[in-house]
Amino acid sequence: MMLTAGVWPWVWFNLFVLVLLALDLGVFHRKAHSVSVKEALIWSVVWISLALLFNLGLYFVSGGEIALQFLTGYLIEKSLSVDNIFIFVLLFGYFSVPPAYQHRVLFWGIIGALLMRGALIGVGSVLIEQFNWIIYIFGAFLIFTGVKMGIQKESEVHPENNPLVKFVRRFVPVTEDFEKDHFVVRRNGHKMITPLLLVLLVIETSDLLFAVDSIPAIFSVTTDPFIVYTSNVFAILGLRSLYFVFANIIHKFYYLQTGLAVILCFVGVKMLLPGLLHIHIPTYASLLFIALVLTVAIVASVIRARRLAGTEQDKTTETTQDYVEGTVPRKKVKGIENA
Repeated sequence: MMLTAGVWPWVWFNLFVLVLLALDLGVFHRKAHSVSVKEALIWSVVWISLALLFNLGLYFVSGGEIALQFLTGYLIEKSLSVDNIFIFVLLFGYFSVPPAYQHRVLFWGIIGALLMRGALIGVGSVLIEQFNWIIYIFGAFLIFTGVKMGIQKESEVHPENNPLVKFVRRFVPVTEDFEKDHFVVRRNGHKMITPLLLVLLVIETSDLLFAVDSIPAIFSVTTDPFIVYTSNVFAILGLRSLYFVFANIIHKFYYLQTGLAVILCFVGVKMLLPGLLHIHIPTYASLLFIALVLTVAIVASVIRARRLAGTEQDKTTETTQDYVEGTVPRKKVKGIENA
């Protein structure tokens, strides 16, 4: 029995997702509040556990190969979603979005992302089915994107240059400040949008750009639309909680972007090899390679962060010692009060 065949798997899966989203916003996050790291960790475990349970169901119903394809696609999408977190941090900082309102923005941002990605997956599946050679264009594009990601400097965000934001600001009045967690308010009988809606618009357009990279990457693992879609959805559903876990420490993962660049190049090469050299990389090998790259990037980043922290501590200790010995003026020593 193939779970991925027919229309009913799509119906039941999307109903399941809608129920989860309704519970999320209508019950657990009905009131706007700042999400703590503990709460975000609990939700991260919930979303990852649901994905793994779904993967287990695929294994028993459709076999090991389908389950392995889902798991590999999920890991690819989950790792590439880290770039979204970087953008979220920059955007919320740029617009000075209060922590209590960030979850609401991300919730509706993910709703939009699910709709956009569903449409892109549908288009991609049709294109690959009708024009099989387009898979090689996807592969070349991913290699180009991976190389570009590997050599570019730190990400920058300029929301004021976003065409959609410019268009909205030109034709729709925008309030000066946030109006609690509202996107639209009424002032003197006229409707106005708030800066919170501008943040949402930038997040949606940014995710559209990320989807252009990540969706072709999953097609390197499988062309089954259901597997591509479900692995994408589960990765996106857990993105909000992942943001609140890593928002304050994401900058410490120095080598993570390099690791993501390597993964993109790898999946691009994986797409090209069958047509160019008649070499097929098994799904399990792809899964192991991607997991290894992520592990190396994370461990290397942690080692670097600890080394830098140790260096700073040594400098502080040395300067303090010099101060005690009277060789450094008091005003030049940070962290020591002036007499």
